[in-house]
Amino acid sequence: MKKVAVLAIISLALMTGCAPEVGSEKWCKAMDAKPKGDWTANEVKDYAKHCVFKTND
Repeated sequence: MKKVAVLAIISLALMTGCAPEVGSEKWCKAMDAKPKGDWTANEVKDYAKHCVFKTND
């Protein structure tokens, strides 16, 4: 059982490390593929800022 828990933690760490950076082109494409009903309020704000209006910070 302990080995399963360790494997699950390692797998989770590897998957979260592969998420594209918010605002990157890859992230914008991933958001386009994600159902709009599943977006969080922060994702909507970030998508508008980085993918629609593309402000230069």
